[in-house]
Amino acid sequence: MKEKEEKNILHLGPLSSYDDTIRIAANYHGMDPLLIKAVIRAESSFNPKALSPKGAKGLMQLMPETIKDLGVKDPFHPRENIMAGTRYLRMMLDAFDGEIHLALAAYNAGPSTVRRYGGVPPFPETQSYIQRVMDFWEKYKM
Repeated sequence: MKEKEEKNILHLGPLSSYDDTIRIAANYHGMDPLLIKAVIRAESSFNPKALSPKGAKGLMQLMPETIKDLGVKDPFHPRENIMAGTRYLRMMLDAFDGEIHLALAAYNAGPSTVRRYGGVPPFPETQSYIQRVMDFWEKYKM
């Protein structure tokens, strides 16, 4: 019984040093912490100093405009990045009526792109991204 209780407490799949922050951000924004962890894994593989060629920064790969809009001071600070990235993903979920695939597409390609295509855009990068997040999310649920 104790083993089952511990699994429920941890319930974030393989441990990362960011699990406490992920739980806090997820609880604050009413989201599944496993989804946040899956996004971080897909975006940066848990590298807080990740920087994409397009300028996305940190664990949740926040774009410069998003960083500015959300008032992020240091996008490479893990807690600030996770809190802001989770807030942004919550905004995308709300904007797309809770449709996970559309919210993930908007997180990756931008909400205006999702609206312009009337759904998930036909970009291999975005489609692959959604599948990676969903695969990690399912794996973490086990």
